[in-house]
This record gives sequence, C-alpha cells and structure tokens, in this order.
Amino acid sequence: MRKLFCVIVLLCSVTAAYAGELRTLKWQDMVPADAPPLPPPTALHDLNQLADMADILAAESGPAAQQQYPNAPVVAELHGLRVKLPGYIVPLTIDENSRITEFLLVPYFGACIHVPPPPSNQIVYVHSEGGVAMGDMWQPYWLEGRLKVESFDSDMGTTGYSAEAEQVYRYVFDSPAIK
Repeated sequence: MRKLFCVIVLLCSVTAAYAGELRTLKWQDMVPADAPPLPPPTALHDLNQLADMADILAAESGPAAQQQYPNAPVVAELHGLRVKLPGYIVPLTIDENSRITEFLLVPYFGACIHVPPPPSNQIVYVHSEGGVAMGDMWQPYWLEGRLKVESFDSDMGTTGYSAEAEQVYRYVFDSPAIK
C-alpha cells in the first residue's frame, strides 16, 4: 500500500510540474492532426480598390462577415496547459481607462473585421485583468496564460478556446538576417 501511495504522489507531482510549464504554441498546434484542411478566408473588400476615405469607412462599418467554421475541431489535450501564443487583438470590452480587458486573439491582422472570422479553433477568447492599451492594438502580441478548451460566442465569431491572461505583451520580431 505504501508503494502505491508513493507512485500516486510521484505521478501527481510530475503532472503538476508539467501543467505549470509554459508551452509555446503555434496556431497549427490548435488544430487536430487528423482534421481536414480548411480553405483560407478571403477578404470582403479590397481597400486598394476604394476611391476615398468615405468608401473605406463605409466598408469598415458594413455588416460583420459570417464565420464559416464555428465548430471546427479542437485539441482536447491542450486544456489546462499554460501556453504562450502570438496573435492579434480583436477588442470586445474596453474599460473606463481605455484598456481592452476582453478580446479575441487571432492568428493574423484583420481577422474578424476585414475577412470572415477564422475557424473557431483559430480564435482564443481572452480575459485580461490589466488589459491592453487601446492605442496599441494594431500590432502583434504574445499571450501567456492557461488555455481552456471551451467555446465563447461573440458578435465577432465563436471561439474554440479561452484563456485567462497572465501576461499580454508586444511581440518583437527579431531576426539575425534583419539588422
């Protein structure tokens, strides 16, 4: 009985240690390996083809594009892991200090706005206690937090994952080839 207890304690310790590690994800890691490939989204409008600022504003305020894959398959094994994931912010809630406290993290700029929302397994609903400054939302960010496999519905699309942000900070592209 004592040996069984020691084995259980050891397994729990290893599991707890693994769950606490930060795992850097790529967006393709959030799609099951056996999932069929989905076609990329296409833009609703080409801003280069618009005549002036009035046309651009009209296109921006048009109806939201409908999400084509709101129930895309997810990777159940990611549930509960602490992850680091790069992406772009689509604001949902802005506090009284002009900080974005709830947002969707998406793999490319303009997702959910200029094109139909990505498949749900390519969108993460994020709650951030400290928020992100509104003026900084145009650039990519790193999200660090515990990932959950759960959907969240918003006007911008349905997600396959959610996260409570531990940290949200600017993604800095640093390549030895570009200096």
